[in-house]
Amino acid sequence: MEFFLPFQIPSFPFKISYKDKILFIGSCFSEEIGNKMGELKFDILQNPNGILYDPISISDSIFSYIENKPYKEENLFLLNSLWHSWKHHSVFSGVNKKEVLEKINQSQLAAHTFLKKAKFLIITFGTAFNYELKKNKQIVANCHKAPADYFQKKLLSSSEIIDATLGVLKAVELFNPGLKIIFTISPVKHVRDGVVANNRSKARLIEAVQSLIELNLNAFYFPSYELVNDVLRDYRFYKNDLVHPNEAAVNFVFEKFLESFLDDLSKKIKEEINKVVAALNHKPFLKESEAHQMFVNAQLKNIRNIKNNYPFIDLSKEKKQFEDQVVKSEI
Repeated sequence: MEFFLPFQIPSFPFKISYKDKILFIGSCFSEEIGNKMGELKFDILQNPNGILYDPISISDSIFSYIENKPYKEENLFLLNSLWHSWKHHSVFSGVNKKEVLEKINQSQLAAHTFLKKAKFLIITFGTAFNYELKKNKQIVANCHKAPADYFQKKLLSSSEIIDATLGVLKAVELFNPGLKIIFTISPVKHVRDGVVANNRSKARLIEAVQSLIELNLNAFYFPSYELVNDVLRDYRFYKNDLVHPNEAAVNFVFEKFLESFLDDLSKKIKEEINKVVAALNHKPFLKESEAHQMFVNAQLKNIRNIKNNYPFIDLSKEKKQFEDQVVKSEI
């Protein structure tokens, strides 16, 4: 008896290795996958503008990284005693205007430098709805809890999504020839739009992305959305809010991602690093015990071996965490 529809992820004409730089941009689901790649010590940069959801905001952010045009004080606004940018998530907001501006521009420069050397750009669209300010028609990436009457909400057409994204794909190709773009659609449900409107939004994103990869040889699609909605197909794979995929669902998608993209050597390295990461989560009953000290020294030896075999892997943080657990003998 079959409990799942057969689902074969198409093969890709390339592989990802530990030596590749990977830039993640998009929704909160993108952060879930990006965080897991970071935990496994891949060289990643994630959401330089903070979490973004709609294709226009995502495209605008990538254009800004290419141009590396500094933001100015007039690009910020004051709301509820905090300074914000309409182009950035509220993680950049703060009470000090100069500090907010500095944080934004530091992230902008880091994104410009990273994108120039990146091998992969992974874009996760969350919704086809976007918001623009009524007073000047500016598209905003985040509403920052401003009053609803500040904005005009719009459902983008597939052609609008294609036009906006195709423009940035061409710009990226000139900026970093050979960069490969992997699109995904977030399985997170935007229920504030309503179930019907959410499905309509996702359908437009899927249609637009399929058109984009047909038009660009360096653009590809990974089916995160389909893995959750057509393979798992059950609310037990969502958190209590019934909106966000839970840990089991994220792990399932992540495993499929690694199976699809990692080269053989990177799969081997990943397993070795996974053991170190898992060991860090070990909570000793007695830190000073001989057994735990032997365990810590074994992990430090594993880290040295990984560093010797794969010098491009940075485990300095993990090394320090284990070294801090070493009990020094008193003289």
